[in-house]
Parts: sequence; structure tokens; C-alpha cells
Amino acid sequence: MDAIIITLAQSMPILKVANMLDEHDTRIWRVIIYYVKKSRAKENFSKVSKIGIDETSFKKGHKYVTIVADIEKSKVMYVCEGKDSSTLTRFNKDLINHGGKPTMIRSISCDMSPAFINGISSEFPDAKITFDKFHVMKMMNEAVDEVRKQEQSTIKELKNSKYLWLKNEGNLSEKQKERFLALKNQKLKTVRAYNVRLSLQEFWDSKNRKEATQYLKKWYFWATHSRLTPITEAANTVKKHWDGILNYFDSKITNGILEGINSIVQLQKRNARGFKNIQYFINMIYLKLGKLKFGLPT
Repeated sequence: MDAIIITLAQSMPILKVANMLDEHDTRIWRVIIYYVKKSRAKENFSKVSKIGIDETSFKKGHKYVTIVADIEKSKVMYVCEGKDSSTLTRFNKDLINHGGKPTMIRSISCDMSPAFINGISSEFPDAKITFDKFHVMKMMNEAVDEVRKQEQSTIKELKNSKYLWLKNEGNLSEKQKERFLALKNQKLKTVRAYNVRLSLQEFWDSKNRKEATQYLKKWYFWATHSRLTPITEAANTVKKHWDGILNYFDSKITNGILEGINSIVQLQKRNARGFKNIQYFINMIYLKLGKLKFGLPT
């Protein structure tokens, strides 16, 4: 029965498994928690050197878990409650318990969260941080949208145009493209902000760190002289995280794997209509995304 429960639970919401097997869902969770714990005990992290860190929401109202993934194996290594710097302390302990060494962690991808930065500096001083390019661009998109929101109070045509400026032109529908081009040809602050954002997007195509450094210096000068406060603030955030952004051209790592994991986690949460407690949520993540070897009885 345990083998059936684990097999079904890896691909179905837990309540559906319970209904199918005519069992109470607490019985299903007991089996999952037992085998997740047993399987994780056998995990060996001795060769892990590149990791990604991200947070995902458990419930509305600022309830989060932090997820650590092995970038090279595309698997969840560790999950814990919270998103403060102590999550890195807890991960470090778990890493050591599974044969890993903090000094072996050479590259870490994460967002620009001060909590993660402080935790990494404290627990993994030998690791180089690469600030995830998707999070950098997300920050830039938010700055562009802030310019648009400020300008739409006087330029009514900008209302409901948010996604015209956040998508690449090639991804717009014909109707959207027609409206976008009409706005783009006007001398708008939003257009200037959009062009700065487009330039930062092209920065990631630099061939090497030297070329990227020169490009980013020119971009920073342009952004800080744009006379657009949200863009200047975003540029100053880039400056504050300069080395970690440029580290991408050495490490070539991103949080793309974590973004994919996060999407699956949130889909599972919706399908399950939420989880009764955070331990159920954490065990679900291990079950479906930990690539654990369960050694199930047959």
C-alpha cells in the first residue's frame, strides 16, 4: 500500500489519492513524511558546488518557505520555513549532515534580498554570488511601470498599457503592436524608460565579463542621467549589486531552475486548494521536486 500511496502522490493532489484509496488524508501524509525523511537521510551533497536560492509563498499574509536547489542536477536539496538569513544557517547544517562542505559551494544564484546576501556572506564566505538576471530585469520592469503610472495621470492614452512596455515587441499581438507603435512614436517619459530597460536586457548578451563591464558602465551613466526617478533608483540598485550582476559572465548560472520549481510548487498548491500546515507543504516539495530515491517495497 505504501508504494501505491507514494507513486500516486507524486502525480496527484493528496486529497484525490485519499479518496481513490478510501483512506483519510492524514494517513496519506504520514506515509509521505515517513518516506521523504527516510529518503532524504540517504542524500549525499558532497559534490554540490552550484546552488540557487529562492523563496515561495505558503499562504497569503507573508508566509514563505525558502527553497535551495542543486543547479547542476535540477533538484530541490532543502526547504525550510521563512526567508530571513537564518534559512542559510539551517541549510548549512543540513548540507554538512548530508556529507557536503560549505567550502565546496563556489557559486550561488539568488535575488538581491539583503537577508540572503547576509546569510550567504556568513555561512558560505567562499561562494561567489550571482544575482539572478530574471530578478534584475523584474526590478527594471517595475521601474518602467512606475514611470508609466506617474505619466498616465496626464497622458490618458497610457492607461491600461502596462504590458505593452513589459513584453518584448516581438511577443505583442497585432492589435497590441499597433497601439504600442503609436505610443512609442510620441515623446513620452515611458518611452525613454522603456528604451533604458531594453538596453539593460541587451546587456546580458555581452560576450564576456570585460565587455559586459564596459557596457554596464555606459548603461549606468545613461540611466542615472535619464531624469526619471524610478529609473535612476533602479540604476543605483544595479550599482549597489555591481559585482554580483557581473558574476553572471563567469558563472553563467541563473535562478531559471528555481523559477520553474516555483511555478510547479504554486500549481500544486492551487490544485490542492492549499495545505493544512507548512510541514505538509514542505514535504510535498520534496516529494515532487527532490528527485528522491524512495526504495519502495513492491
